[in-house]
Amino acid sequence: MPSIAVLPTTTDHPPRRAETSPDGPAISVTGLVKSFGDVRALDGVDLEAAPGTVLGVLGPNGAGKTTAVRILATLLKPDAGEIRVAGLDAVKDAARLRERIGLAGQYAAVDESLTGVENLVMVGRLYGARRAEAKRRAAELLERFGLTEAGGRPAKTYSGGMRRRLDLAAAIVARPPVLFLDEPTTGLDPRSRLDLWATIEALVAEGTTLLLTTQYLDEADRLADSIAVIDHGRVIASGTQDQLKDRLGGERLEVVLTDAAHAERAAAVLAPLSDEEPAADGDVLRLAVRGRDGTIVEAVHLLDRAGLSARDLSLRRPTLDDVFLSLTGHVAEEADGGDEDRADGELAA
Repeated sequence: MPSIAVLPTTTDHPPRRAETSPDGPAISVTGLVKSFGDVRALDGVDLEAAPGTVLGVLGPNGAGKTTAVRILATLLKPDAGEIRVAGLDAVKDAARLRERIGLAGQYAAVDESLTGVENLVMVGRLYGARRAEAKRRAAELLERFGLTEAGGRPAKTYSGGMRRRLDLAAAIVARPPVLFLDEPTTGLDPRSRLDLWATIEALVAEGTTLLLTTQYLDEADRLADSIAVIDHGRVIASGTQDQLKDRLGGERLEVVLTDAAHAERAAAVLAPLSDEEPAADGDVLRLAVRGRDGTIVEAVHLLDRAGLSARDLSLRRPTLDDVFLSLTGHVAEEADGGDEDRADGELAA
């Protein structure tokens, strides 16, 4: 999707921070529905984020994540549902809400012909700040995001990570209390991802409420206070990381076989160790084990009696990857088409 870092208004003064109640959620979504033609992109989605927390929304491509973000950011209208963000109704109070939110998407939405300073000053002016204030804010943000030295250079000379940081800086020019990040680290190298994670954590520490969509489960594990898993337009699970992981119960036994051709036979041999059917992926078998001591020793004995061998056996706690695979039957990065492309078409129309 094309990223939209700012949602300008016609105010002639810098927007105020939203007054959100400490007792109420900063983001509240109930029964959200959106269809594109005969495709139901969102089918009764419920989401909630407390002030100053990160809500991670997980799901594969086409699950409905980007459509949900666009509706919450007032870029699309829902077919049904109640949506409140920063204390405002996202449909009835859309114009006021745009003053109080920031949005950064999968691709940095910067004007490559402008310098870093010029990009941020332009955003500040669009939000109604006077030129002097816009320049001060631009300098402040360039320093914060480690872009001061590059601030006078055209954005087209920036690396991918630098453009993404500039995009995020633009999204918070107006100091929004609620920030939407739609897969912000897509395509970044590991170092740039870690840098952006640190920046996000700093924003949240200052009180920003953040809704983060991602396909990267390690990202959600690192940043999110709570998680909602979306698949085919529905929330299929929600809770903290620990709550989701506890759904699988116990630990996971992972067996790396010497010969992948023996995976089916090994799965049958190890099946008594679990209440679930072992999952095979090439030469690797994974199965849940609950309340069993000496599991690894027992697994070795079972394989040995069957004339099978393994290069490695280990026990570990379930990960979000395990949770997602168990819930959806596929990995988070797996694309299954969709609503995001249709949303692009509707926006273009």
